[in-house]
Amino acid sequence: MQPIPTMTRLRVYLHTPRRPRFVVELALVALSYWVYSLIRNAVPERERVAVHRAWQLLDLEKALHIDIEHSVNHAVNGVTWLIVPMNYYYATLHFVVTIGVLVWLFHKHPGRYRAVRTVLFLTTGMALFGYFFYALAPPRLLPGADYIDTVLVHHTWGSMASGDMKNVSNQYAAMPSMHIGWSTWCALAIVLFARPLWAKVLGVLYPIATLFVIVATGNHFVLDAVGGWITLAAAFGVQCLVNGRSAYRFPQYPPDDPRAAPPPPDTKADDGHDGHAPDTPRGKPQREPVEVSSSP
Repeated sequence: MQPIPTMTRLRVYLHTPRRPRFVVELALVALSYWVYSLIRNAVPERERVAVHRAWQLLDLEKALHIDIEHSVNHAVNGVTWLIVPMNYYYATLHFVVTIGVLVWLFHKHPGRYRAVRTVLFLTTGMALFGYFFYALAPPRLLPGADYIDTVLVHHTWGSMASGDMKNVSNQYAAMPSMHIGWSTWCALAIVLFARPLWAKVLGVLYPIATLFVIVATGNHFVLDAVGGWITLAAAFGVQCLVNGRSAYRFPQYPPDDPRAAPPPPDTKADDGHDGHAPDTPRGKPQREPVEVSSSP
């Protein structure tokens, strides 16, 4: 027997759904986020070029008539009961929901988990290239543009982008927006895999609400969100090449999971193609004719 080539074995491994291991996945998620934070915050801030690019981006949005950031920022900032929850939303929810979806996929969709998780990792990794090669100031740091830093104005906590925490976070890593990339990733998983209608509706609303929040709080331009969607789409493309199919076309359970549906029975002998279907005269065993005597 000839040995199976290494590339063939690797291809089979990547294309076959397998049950994820909790300890391994927990370590991967923790390590990935640590590396992401380390690299993101180590990127040179380059304030001058970041501000210049922000003005260029704003000019492009004006040409496209999508420069809504200033109006939304000022309108929502005047509604305290709304902007304060939005500040906390921006600071926390993208972590909470993303981790929640990962846990849900791990337990309820183990056959799809690794491929869908790979999309999230690729999206986050690709975003680092944007932060390094396209330093961009958020609206709230654009001098003379009259945007409001809502975290500072309303003294809310938790944001890495304002207050005392700004010294440990890169302030000019606005393009692409991972709030949008991660929230859209969550939405796709929820809409495609969740069964309750209310969950699907919340899944659709989540990235829409996130877009409103990142603009209202002065943390992103609309085109930053577009950058997040483009990054996510590119990650899906790479994942399809790696796994041989879309993350959403994997089965819910891997073959070794007891919850997996049994394979359909082999109906080859029952479809008549072998010439001996059991429900046809040819397929049933033939009996010898029996003579019935009519005499008493």
